[in-house]
Amino acid sequence: MLRPERMSKVSVTGSKRVIDDVIEATYEHHSLHVTDYDERYEGFSPGESLDGAESVNERLVTVRSLESILDVEDDEADKSRALDDEELEAELADVRDRVNDLNDRRDDFKAEIRDREEEIDRMEPFADLGIELDLLGGYDSLEVVVGEAKPDAVEATLADADGIDAFEVFAGSDIVAIFARPADGADEGVLQDSLVGVDIALLEVPDADASPSEYVAELEREREDLRNNLDEVESELAAVKEEAAGFLLRAEEQLTIEAEKKQAPLSFATTENAFIAEGWVPTETFPDLQAAIANAVGDHAEVEELERASFTPDGDHHTEAVADGGSAGDAEREAATDGGHATHGSDDPPVVQDNGGAAGPFEVLVQGFGRPKYSEFDPTLLVFLTFPLMFGFMIGDVGYGVLYAAIGFFLYSRYDGTFRELGAVALWAGGFTILFGIYFGIDVFGYHAYQLLPGEVHWPVDGKGLSPADIDWALSFLVASVLFGLAHLNVGHILSFVSNYQQHDLKHAMYEGGSWLLILNGAWIWIFSQHVPGPKPDFLFEAFSILTFGAVSFTGFPVAVGYAAIVAIVLGVVLLAIGEPPELAEVLAPIVNVISYARIMAVLLAKGGMALAVNLLAFGAYIDEGGEGSFHFIFSADYLEYVQNHPGDYELVFAGITTAFDPASIGAVGILALVGGIVVAVVGHIVVLALGVTSAGIQAVRLEYVEFFGNFYEGGGDAYLPFGYDRQYTSDE
Repeated sequence: MLRPERMSKVSVTGSKRVIDDVIEATYEHHSLHVTDYDERYEGFSPGESLDGAESVNERLVTVRSLESILDVEDDEADKSRALDDEELEAELADVRDRVNDLNDRRDDFKAEIRDREEEIDRMEPFADLGIELDLLGGYDSLEVVVGEAKPDAVEATLADADGIDAFEVFAGSDIVAIFARPADGADEGVLQDSLVGVDIALLEVPDADASPSEYVAELEREREDLRNNLDEVESELAAVKEEAAGFLLRAEEQLTIEAEKKQAPLSFATTENAFIAEGWVPTETFPDLQAAIANAVGDHAEVEELERASFTPDGDHHTEAVADGGSAGDAEREAATDGGHATHGSDDPPVVQDNGGAAGPFEVLVQGFGRPKYSEFDPTLLVFLTFPLMFGFMIGDVGYGVLYAAIGFFLYSRYDGTFRELGAVALWAGGFTILFGIYFGIDVFGYHAYQLLPGEVHWPVDGKGLSPADIDWALSFLVASVLFGLAHLNVGHILSFVSNYQQHDLKHAMYEGGSWLLILNGAWIWIFSQHVPGPKPDFLFEAFSILTFGAVSFTGFPVAVGYAAIVAIVLGVVLLAIGEPPELAEVLAPIVNVISYARIMAVLLAKGGMALAVNLLAFGAYIDEGGEGSFHFIFSADYLEYVQNHPGDYELVFAGITTAFDPASIGAVGILALVGGIVVAVVGHIVVLALGVTSAGIQAVRLEYVEFFGNFYEGGGDAYLPFGYDRQYTSDE
């Protein structure tokens, strides 16, 4: 599972006269990841599409255009069935004519509706003005201007204008009509010139016989008639869609398959009489592909396994040759090139991630960083083992865990593809959140449910370190986070060591992987040793006893071990200086990266604190044992009174909203407090739930991508895209 599926480079060589049959057999087998011909064979050239490709592509464009016009969705097809060419051609022509006619009519109606609306927008100001259109022009001694402006500003400006003898301003809500008599000797257009300093948007007076209000009413009636006609056309299109959606989806699938087959030779190497197709197949499927092509064309084509890709990057050991002599394929290539069997290309194998059912959905998180290269370890299994663990520990609440799992189940059961995979990830994350919620004292939305159990029940872990009584647990969780980070990074450096050993040799592995292992473990073994104990806080050692409920007592590694750790650090630095001198600048990275895992504890406390704050606001809380014990929620008015009357035994933290509600004397204020407290609790926990994804989820992903992947993983592999099609709407029978 840490390696992708083994891939083989294959070639299919044959006579041009059987190329159609070879393409058909290869397509149906759906296993060959075809690589484009890169002109490495002398005498060969890239192939051309098969006859009929242009016609198929034209029909495919037509089908997709009709689907777009009708807004056809993928789930609108009935059961899959076969679709022959004659049926496709006849029905496509009929649907195309009907849809194009209706679509043209729809476009015409929409255009006419837009025209009416533009005319209405233009006429409405004049209808508001209330002056007949023929009165707004045609005068010999008057100038008229209509526009959008403030009447007071217009009047003030015209009152001071020299070229105006008299004027009158008529105003609507947003429009003014200005009638002015120019002074003797004034130039034409003096009214507009006088309004230069006024904020006015001039309007052109429409040419219409009816009054503005009547004209607007007539336009609105015409628009309504056009809308009714448009609705009828839309209804007809909806009927056509209901009738033709299944056919169009089948036609698109059928034509897509035909187009891919006819364009396949574009990736082949061809001569006038022969062709060569090369690509990658999973090694275990090669015999089946070979048999499928042999059954289709007999000995007119030769399928040859050129190489089996090894799990190392490009170099001397990239591939393992498997050909063991001449073959019919070699003979055809030799005849065509006059130069013998040409060397195959150096394209990298595509990647088929080989993970089990449980770990498989976590490929979506790995691919978010980058698909693994064929030569790299696939970290999906490791992400599966660590991501839910980190997420669950950071949230650690039964209530939130149930909701995360429910969201995951919804996504997993309702969707396919990425959403289904994310649903599976959420299910695992929710499950671990529930487990850690139980571990943290049966924590349910920030409340310790074990406190409701009868008798003197004491849970082994009393909370998340938020109460004064359990501060030691908070420090212990810090140590646990660091130890998890140390183990996590060790796995990454070990994978780096193994990868470098496989790619190169032991010397390179020691330089590039062993050096960091020595520095990492040496540094942290020294930190947990009794050498120079003064600066080292006691909780580093006490945490082991707390986390194991006293089963393990650890006072630190002996001083001798501390000295050995220093030797390991020095040796690691020396190896790094010899093999990778530039990386000496990051010699403190093993310490810093492990400390980075302290964010696990930080998010745990932050999320626990947020849930506690929500409950504190809603229900109130006190601390028992004179302020040195644990948080307890109040809930009721009578218990609040009890806490307030015993200040020596309890410390009130916050009275809470709901504690204003007294069942014994129900009043408006009490009911409002009860409702308000419930609303605060529900909304507050929804916010905490959402922030859990953005904080715990992002922080866990960050630790995977940056601290963990950074040691051994680059990504950037090619996806495996086999030649073929998974039929959904059609059948080839």
